[in-house]
Amino acid sequence: MRSVQTYTLHLKHIVADVGLLVKFKLSLMVVFSSLASYIIFAREQFSWLNFALLCLGGMFITFSANAINQVLERDFDKLMVRTMFRPLAEGRMSVSFAILLAGLFATFGALALSAINPMAATLGMFSLVLYAFVYTPLKRYSTLAVPVGAIPGALPTLIAGVAAQNGLTNEALCLFGIQYLWQFPHFWSIAWLGHQDYTQAGFKLIKDNNGSPDPAFGLYSAFYAILSILFLLPSLYNSSLNILFFLVLTITILVYAFFGFNLYKRNDRTSARQLMFCSIIYLPVVLFVFILNNYMN
Repeated sequence: MRSVQTYTLHLKHIVADVGLLVKFKLSLMVVFSSLASYIIFAREQFSWLNFALLCLGGMFITFSANAINQVLERDFDKLMVRTMFRPLAEGRMSVSFAILLAGLFATFGALALSAINPMAATLGMFSLVLYAFVYTPLKRYSTLAVPVGAIPGALPTLIAGVAAQNGLTNEALCLFGIQYLWQFPHFWSIAWLGHQDYTQAGFKLIKDNNGSPDPAFGLYSAFYAILSILFLLPSLYNSSLNILFFLVLTITILVYAFFGFNLYKRNDRTSARQLMFCSIIYLPVVLFVFILNNYMN
């Protein structure tokens, strides 16, 4: 009986560590944006099979990318308070096991997306390679890592568009643009809050200004948020976006920009935290408004 309890406890620890390895909660947010985008694009062509394949494929590809990220950064994770207790950094999981899991997840993800169409699988694998093998090492050399990392972060939206519409459309590209720009304030607010940790580990997500994060990144955050309005205009022009929802989305974007500008003015932890929480709420709100727009039109 005791051996069974020990085995069960050990299994729970392994499952918990795998969850940490693949950043399960973060992965759910990525998949949510993809599934919400599919609902926006599919309309009357909605397919439960493609919806399920998109969910599985997106989840497994994200799992693989996050696992590879931790394999490559395990020595640097040891230097940061927020990551030092990850399974690879603390030695609770072997590198070979993590790589095996990453390979299995990538394979399952690619197979699921290829069952939808080849372009969805191609974009999924491109996202994996860009995140794991370009963005991850680039973080130690340049703040350009943020615009590079924002591409795989926004690709789930584009993959959803390809899954729903069987090709690249202007509508999908516009929503991709909105999600791409969303990530700049999101990344920079997190980088501001973890600036000391990131600097100690040698990561360059945000520029340093005499030991503090450069306040200009708050201004950049406001600028990139406001740019999102440009990606609403094509939908407004072709009448696929109701004027009322256009105004709601514009106000939402301006609120997001306000918190970015507030970070520029105050350049403190409170304003950085406010921007981060706003970024977490912002994207689901935008996607939900687009879904409502479809039902109202």
